[in-house]
Amino acid sequence: MQEIPTRDLETTSGANIRASRVNGTNVYNAEGEHLGHIDDVVLNKQSGIADYAIMSFGGFLGIGERYHPLPWRSLTYDPTHGGYVISVSRDQLERGPTYGVDEEPDWDDREFNERIYSHYGYPL
Repeated sequence: MQEIPTRDLETTSGANIRASRVNGTNVYNAEGEHLGHIDDVVLNKQSGIADYAIMSFGGFLGIGERYHPLPWRSLTYDPTHGGYVISVSRDQLERGPTYGVDEEPDWDDREFNERIYSHYGYPL
């Protein structure tokens, strides 16, 4: 099997990127404060469009860490940070919908999806 060459996120040009390259990318707020990193991406099985970025946030050394699903469209890639920026405060993020590292939400639950999107100010 031929190895596929990869590039650093900061030097990757173009609009497309493999999901595996997004995992681990830092997330900042508009003030440049580091909030966490992207742990995973949730794709719509039928459209192939990314619906959510799962941001790992909080806790210390993995203890008390929570996952924060963010609407993908709430993220903007910022090459000066080498990561994604979301226009929310740390407080708004802390009050947002979360789930534990040993939990898996029902991604087909419309109420759960509506809570996420409305919390960040986006229509579902």
